[in-house]
Amino acid sequence: MSESKKKWHVIYTKPRWEKKVYNLLIINNLEAYCPLNRVRKKWSDRIKWVEEPLFKSYVFVRVAENELPSVRMVSGVVNFVYWLSKPAIVKDKEIEIIQKFLNDYHDVQAIPVDLKIDSTITIRKGALMDKKAKVVRVFNNKVQVVIESIGYALMATIDKSNVVLSGNSRFER
Repeated sequence: MSESKKKWHVIYTKPRWEKKVYNLLIINNLEAYCPLNRVRKKWSDRIKWVEEPLFKSYVFVRVAENELPSVRMVSGVVNFVYWLSKPAIVKDKEIEIIQKFLNDYHDVQAIPVDLKIDSTITIRKGALMDKKAKVVRVFNNKVQVVIESIGYALMATIDKSNVVLSGNSRFER
């Protein structure tokens, strides 16, 4: 399969199976990435640096669409992470950013970003691109926002993948 047809997907694993699933994917000749975070652990008798998965129960796998069923068959894989009824895709550049970040820093924390009512967001696509808005309602995959302009409050329902919390970045799904 051509490398250009392969895309990074996110798979959900059994709890604490991230490293095992990663190794099984590699054994099955599938390209995989399990971001590991170096953290200091303290026991009663010692302190030691250990590598823990950055994202609990998640592993990335780079496969073509026809390889998706073989990934599901790997022991420890629960399923793909879905976004808008399709397996979520992560851009190559985003995987590279995670790799570089983990190379440059230790003891990193992955904190999920939740869109909440009254959050200020920036719209990333469409006619309202780069406009700031305030979240008024949150749905499963959409967010309802108010955009104040020319003395009127315009209300729009926008796909969550097209917004970013102002001042933050967000994975494009």
